[in-house]
Amino acid sequence: MRRRVSIALEIADVHKTFGTLVAVERASFAVEANEFVSIVGPSGCGKSTLLRMVAGLVAPAGGRIRVAGREVTGPIRDVGMVFQAPVLLPWRTTLANILFVADVAGKTTAEHRERALQLMALAGLSGFEHAYPHELSGGMQQRAAICRALLLNPPLILMDEPFGALDVMTRERMGFELQKIWAASRNTVLFVTHSISEAVLLSDTIVVMTPRPGRIQDIVKVDLPRPRDVSVLEHPRFIELSARVRGGIGMGSETGSHAKVVSDPAAFAQ
Repeated sequence: MRRRVSIALEIADVHKTFGTLVAVERASFAVEANEFVSIVGPSGCGKSTLLRMVAGLVAPAGGRIRVAGREVTGPIRDVGMVFQAPVLLPWRTTLANILFVADVAGKTTAEHRERALQLMALAGLSGFEHAYPHELSGGMQQRAAICRALLLNPPLILMDEPFGALDVMTRERMGFELQKIWAASRNTVLFVTHSISEAVLLSDTIVVMTPRPGRIQDIVKVDLPRPRDVSVLEHPRFIELSARVRGGIGMGSETGSHAKVVSDPAAFAQ
């Protein structure tokens, strides 16, 4: 019996130009509900532009984007956003920053507060409820931003290189933390990164984009079992998938079969 597939996001023949610059060229792919999908490509390939088009913050020049079956014609609701910078309000405590989205919606309740505390515990932030952003490390601030995005349990989470500003070791830890947090809720996630290893670790599917103009070169299904711990970084299949993604971006050979892959866990953030 075939598994019934529910499509959370559909991108069909989408392209975007800025003047004479082609940022995204006829991108098409679908994201299943509860799937973690990464968009990987070199800097400037249009992956963040594509994410902003999904959010309705930027209008495509052509093509169609549907979220939960509805065409995107402007900023969408019921979506969580996580950016490269955590964007925490300096005058609010960690807990108050996480509750901010409920405050804005005018519906902060005891249930929201309880969920915020549960998310903080899951993210390793217990004990920092009353700390201010300047009292938190960069990784802790970003974990708080992820908790904020998940607070209202939106069906879709959009993440634009959320670990890009972190150092290598913190970035590695954040990858495992995000996997744990996501596993507890299974929201649909579209995650932009230029780290191949990060994408393979986190994803069910990887959308590989070429250098500008950004085209979809490959769609890679990640068949590694979950949950994934640090040992997966040296698994032969992890190395094979990393090589395929590298080849699609153009960082290795044309087929990716001879691409050099660093399997040292310390080189996690590439």
